[in-house]
Amino acid sequence: MEKSTKVVTGKVRFSYVEVFQPRAMEEGQTPKYSVSIIIPKKDKKTLAKIEEAIENVIEANKAKFTKNGKRLSSLQLPLRDGDEDERKSDDPAYANAMFLNAKSNRKPGVVDEDLNPILEASEFYSGCYGRASISFYGFDKNGNKGVACSLNNLQKLEDGEPLGSMSSPESDFGDDLM
Repeated sequence: MEKSTKVVTGKVRFSYVEVFQPRAMEEGQTPKYSVSIIIPKKDKKTLAKIEEAIENVIEANKAKFTKNGKRLSSLQLPLRDGDEDERKSDDPAYANAMFLNAKSNRKPGVVDEDLNPILEASEFYSGCYGRASISFYGFDKNGNKGVACSLNNLQKLEDGEPLGSMSSPESDFGDDLM
C-alpha cells in the first residue's frame, strides 16, 4: 500500500494568498494558484503529519534522492523554519512558526467553517486563519531534486490581522485636511 502524501493541517495562518486568480511568479512562467502556509511550532500534530508525508515521498523516490545509500544533501524540502529563513526571519507573522508554500495549476476549493464556498477574494486574504489540504510529491527538474507541495483545498476558520502593507483609506486620508 502506498503511504500517504496528503495532509490536512490543523489551524494555520495564510500569507501570500493567490487562490482566486493564478499568478506567474516570474515573467514567462505559467500562472499558478498559491499560498504560504504558516504553521505554529507548537502544532506538533500537523508538523508530524507533514514530516511523515515528506519522508514518504523521499522513500518512494529513493533511487533519485539517494547516493550510496545516503540522502542527497542538496535535496530541496518544502518545510522551512520562519525563525531561520533569511527572507522571513524579520517578519513577525513567521516567528515561532514553520512554513511551506503550496501551489497548483488547478483552482483550489475555498470554503468557510460550514463548508460554504467563499467566492470573494476580500473574504479569504493574507492573515486569515484556517486549514489546508495539501499533497507532497517528488521532483527532478533541471538538476534540482526534492519534494514540493501541491495545494488542494482551503478552509477559512477565522479572520486575522491582514498581512502586508495595505493601508485603509481612513488611515491614509483621515487626518489630512490639506
